[in-house]
Amino acid sequence: MMGRAHLIIGTGVSLSVLALNGYEVTPAAVAAAVVGSLLPDIDEPNSMLVSRALPTKMLRLVQLLMIGAAGWVFFTRLAPPPWNLVLALLMISASFMPSRSMRKAIIFLIGIGLAWYGEAYAPWNYIAGCLLIICTLVPHRGLTHTVYGTVAWTALLYGTTRLHGDSIWLAGGLAYLLHLLADSLTNNGIKPLPPFKWKLRFKLMSTGTRKGAQVENICIALTAVLVIIALLRYKHLI
Repeated sequence: MMGRAHLIIGTGVSLSVLALNGYEVTPAAVAAAVVGSLLPDIDEPNSMLVSRALPTKMLRLVQLLMIGAAGWVFFTRLAPPPWNLVLALLMISASFMPSRSMRKAIIFLIGIGLAWYGEAYAPWNYIAGCLLIICTLVPHRGLTHTVYGTVAWTALLYGTTRLHGDSIWLAGGLAYLLHLLADSLTNNGIKPLPPFKWKLRFKLMSTGTRKGAQVENICIALTAVLVIIALLRYKHLI
């Protein structure tokens, strides 16, 4: 499914389910649902979540900084000649990598940074850092589209937000799971329990096609109905 559909379905359904079961829908829960609905596609550099978090303008800024750093390395002779020239050329070459590869590299470095410098939040920084690093190395709809990814994300939310109530980790975990269920509607489906080769797929659509758009619109309409029911019940309760 497209990112827009994942965002609407994952956020709308998860928050509606929480509201219908008596949980408070807080701004933090909404944020967790929004992130959870898009997070499985973090292994796709051009996905909605990654492209919004690392927009093209930011990539251009990173490229300029790398070129400037290359000039600094060369002219200050940080390394003895000819290695200063070699390092500068390597940095300039890296600055011209495609946007997709650049986003992967940045995510990889963020993962290392979390694992290395986030000791105050141990062990969650190691979990988050390792997940980001792994996401850059696995193919799309790989580890992040599994039961293991769902459990890891939900556990991370639970460990860091449980003192603020249950709505945050429940919203984020449910939205993540809904993303996987939505992708199971596609022809490719998902492999929820690797290394087992079994696929969960209903073959109802192919992303980016006319039929796929129709299925997405139906799911969005059903989500809207559920949201309206949740809102009506909420108004009745208050």
